[in-house]
Formats: sequence, structure tokens, C-alpha cells
Amino acid sequence: MGAPAATLAIWDGLVERAFDVASELAGSSGLEPLVGAVSRLQEALAPLAGGDAGIASAPVILLAAAVTIFFGVIGETFFKKTGIPDVAFLMMLGVAFGPVLGIIQPDVVTQIVPYFAAIALIIIMFDGGLNLDLKHMIRTAHFAILLALIGFVASVFIVTVMAHYALGWDWLGSILLGSIVGGSSSVIVFGLVRNLRISESAKNMLSFESAITDILSTIIAFIMFGAILVDSLSVTQLGQSVGHNLAVGISLGLVVGVPWLFVTAKLANARHGYMLTLGVLFFLYFLANALGESGALTALVFGILLGNKDRIARLFRFKMPPIERDDSMHNQLTFLVRAFFFVFVGLLASFGDWRLAAFGIAAAVAIYIARIVLSRIILLNSFSRLDRKVTSVMIPRGLAAAVLATLPLTYGLPNAEAYPQVAFFVILSTVIITTFGLVGAKKIPPPDPKEGGFVTPEEERPPASGPAAEEAGFPARSV
Repeated sequence: MGAPAATLAIWDGLVERAFDVASELAGSSGLEPLVGAVSRLQEALAPLAGGDAGIASAPVILLAAAVTIFFGVIGETFFKKTGIPDVAFLMMLGVAFGPVLGIIQPDVVTQIVPYFAAIALIIIMFDGGLNLDLKHMIRTAHFAILLALIGFVASVFIVTVMAHYALGWDWLGSILLGSIVGGSSSVIVFGLVRNLRISESAKNMLSFESAITDILSTIIAFIMFGAILVDSLSVTQLGQSVGHNLAVGISLGLVVGVPWLFVTAKLANARHGYMLTLGVLFFLYFLANALGESGALTALVFGILLGNKDRIARLFRFKMPPIERDDSMHNQLTFLVRAFFFVFVGLLASFGDWRLAAFGIAAAVAIYIARIVLSRIILLNSFSRLDRKVTSVMIPRGLAAAVLATLPLTYGLPNAEAYPQVAFFVILSTVIITTFGLVGAKKIPPPDPKEGGFVTPEEERPPASGPAAEEAGFPARSV
């Protein structure tokens, strides 16, 4: 039998098995029929999964990619129309492709984590930098730094104490788990704030905060890996490592980014100008890693410089071509990376121990409660009500947590298998909390788009009616 005929026969068997499963479910109740149904679907897909290769055949992988792109576009459109993020949905799509249907096996996912994580990290951090406005970022930097530092420390403390007393882990392993899930995901936050009707000040504050916590998570986690291997933790080493990473990341971004502004001025009409910039970004990632930095901060600084090149050009007094704010190629690339990243996180899901699942959900709720308290303390009334609400629910964990949680397996650390399970449920729970929180925030009128997030209580009230109300983004009301 030829390959096409064999594939067609497999699909016929799969469809027939699906009808059998549906019939059994229709006449049964409880979880046992569902578990059996999933098992039979996995058996039906096994011939397509390539046997012991751990990954499906090329046509099936391309089909999964097509489904991901299709639902990614639908989800993005749905988010723009309703304000409901598509993150959790795409993660569950990854769960379906991996643990449920077995199209991609966990060992394969673990092998490709370093490669996919590197690409996703630098593309998303670079994109986040491009969309950070220096003026608003500097204006709200103190809020972002306070939220990032205090929020990260609070999250690490909460998870550390819970892991030590609820799971019975030692203190070093508990601190490692806390650092892995301690920061909000810049990948998710950058994508969410771009489509929210909050002020530019709040957008930049939340984006800058998430970038800082992503970097902190990565630095502290790697320090903890070394501490567990040698069974000791030095505060001096901790401070030196953080300082080294900050110095390398900022220096590389500036040293390469500023000269590249002059190059982009000369390549304004070059056919492959964007691809050259992408090549420089990849080269920067290599240099950062060679010098002991993760590459995240370097990509962020490089993106900030290019995203604010009109301001920097005026500072250095050289001419720049007209600034293109909507680069189609970059937008398409960023969309693909984001969509596949969320599905990728779902592929990392593991459901071996219900205690770890319960722990992950409880940790997410505790982090959310702490976030509400911190937001009310740190953010002043100068922020609009909508900005404060969005800030209080913006706790999604993502790329850093997903990638870092797989590394204990590589290092052979105690409880290594538990880290990915806990991280997945923390990620999923925090994303769901953020999703429902943003849905609730839709009921709050947006601030004045011209003035940004810093508004007085009097300015926060919408105009009664007329052109001023429509211009400010409020529906006109009859008096």
C-alpha cells in the first residue's frame, strides 16, 4: 500500500474511532468514559505519530501548525472585539496536541525548549522594546521598578513558604520554584497591553515591569541552580550576578543599538533592511550569552533604541527617514512567534500528581491577592481607575516560567519532574485570572486618550454629551 493510501486508511480508522467514542460518551456519564475515549483517540493517532520518534509525521505537524495559525488569527480578532485574551485558549490547544492526542511527545518538547525559547525570547523582548515610548517609560519608571521589585520579591516569598511547608521541599529548592514563577510574562503582557484601551503611561509601565521581572526570574533562577548544585547560597554572589547581567545587557544594547540607528538611516529604502536588523538581533543574543547574560535585556534595550529612533535622532542631531510605526513583516513574525509560543506552553503540560496541580492553582491565587494589595499601595490616585484595575490583574506567567521549569531535569536536581507540572498550572491559572480580570475591566470607562494615565478624579469623569464625549472615547449621553 502506498503512502497516500496508507494515510487515507489511517484517517478512515480515526474517523470511525471518533464516532465510536462519541456514541459511548452519549450513553455514559462520569470521567471513566472520557478517559477511555481519550486513550482510544491516542491509539488511533499513534500510526500518524511516527512510532518511537516522539513526533508526528510532517503532514500532521503542518496540519497542527495550520490549526494554530487559524485559531491564532481568530483569537486575536476575538480579543480586539471583546477584550477577552486568547492566551488560555491557545494553551489548551497545546494540551490537546501534546498530552491529550499525543501528536508531540513530552521528551521531544523538552529537547526543543532551548531553541524555541531563545527565538521567542529575543523576538518578543525586541518587539516589546519597539513599542515602549521613552517619554512615558521614564515618566512611570519609578512605578514600574517598584511594582517589579516588590512584586517579584513578594511572589518568590509566597511560593517559597508554600513549597517548603505544603510540599515539604528544602529551602533552596523552594526558592528556586519561587524564582521560576515569580515574574509576570513580558511575552503575554506586551501582547495584551497593545490592544487594551488603557493610557500610554499604564501600557509602558506594565510592559517595563514585565520585562524587569522576566529578567529577574532568569537571573535569580540560574543563581539558584548553581546554589543547589553546591548546596549553598551566597548573598554576595547573588548581588554580583545581578549587577553583571544588568551591565552586560544594557551595555551591549547601547553599544550596538546606537550605531545601528545610523545604519538604518542609510538603509531606509533597502529591500532587506528588516532582515538585517533581525540578523543583528540574533548576533546580539549570541554575544550576550557568551558574556553570561540571557539576551533578554540586550534585546529589550536594542528594541527601545530602534522604537524611539526619532527622539534619539533629534538628540544626536542627525537626519532620519520617516518613522514607519507599523512594520508589516515584523507584525506577522511577532504574531507567529506569540501564537506558537502559547501552544508550546500547553505542550509542556503534565498531569501526573493532583497535589502539584492544586499547589499551582493555590500559588496563583495567593500571587493575585498580593498583587491587589501592592497595586493599591504603590499606584497613586493620579492613575485612572481603569489603569489601576488592569494593573491589579496583570499577573500572567509565561515564557520564562515555562522554560526555566524544564531546566531542573537537565541539571538532575531533586524534585525535577515536579517543576514543569507546578509551573504549568501556575501559568494557566494566572492567565485565567488575568483574562477574567480584563473582562471585568471592560466595564470601566477608559481614560482620556490624549492625556494618558495621569488624570485627576475630576478629569476621570466622562463628559455629559456632545463631541467632547465622543472624542474622549465615551458614548454620548442624553441629558
